[in-house]
Amino acid sequence: MITLLTIIILSYLIGAFPSGIVLGRIFKGVDVRQHGSKNMGATNVFRVLGAKLAIPVLLLDMLKGTIAVVLIVHIDFGDQSMPFHWLKIIAGLAAILGHVFPIWIKFKGGKGVATAAGVLFGLMMLEVGMAIVLFIIIVTLTRYVSLGSILGTIFIPCSLIAEQAYLGIKVHDSYMVLAFILAITVVVTHRQNIKRLIRGEENKFGRKKE
Repeated sequence: MITLLTIIILSYLIGAFPSGIVLGRIFKGVDVRQHGSKNMGATNVFRVLGAKLAIPVLLLDMLKGTIAVVLIVHIDFGDQSMPFHWLKIIAGLAAILGHVFPIWIKFKGGKGVATAAGVLFGLMMLEVGMAIVLFIIIVTLTRYVSLGSILGTIFIPCSLIAEQAYLGIKVHDSYMVLAFILAITVVVTHRQNIKRLIRGEENKFGRKKE
């Protein structure tokens, strides 16, 4: 029990690190929450501060999720009877919740896509790699990052189902559950983006906002 609680707390705190806010303030003296879409994620950092800061923010947000499932769960905090794969799932979810609801900034964080991608990358590199390719294609064709994020995340559980149904590849239930939870979470956190997409009012990638 001590091990599980410790992993959850550490993973949450890692996920709660506000990369976009910290880098924006250190290198530009700007709080990105006061500009653009008011979000601390890499997309808004790009619009407000440019690619030189957006890329490190994106990588750091992804790294938070990967660290939780690859590094944190390998630290020995004591006896732990829970299966290792479920321990990874719980650590990953805690990191994502930390990003979306960070304690340091009154529980108002980002949408969790990059951190979720980092979690999934630590668990299923092939499927996430294909989802990233899909994301790039969608953003290149439409310039809607939100649309690419939503469809890319939904693609992952769909690909797992296809692998199991048509290729005979055994997919662990815990990974399937995580993929569906993350897909639902991304859709929920992007509900305003979905409304703007339907109305044709969504911001396009590459357009800076003051």
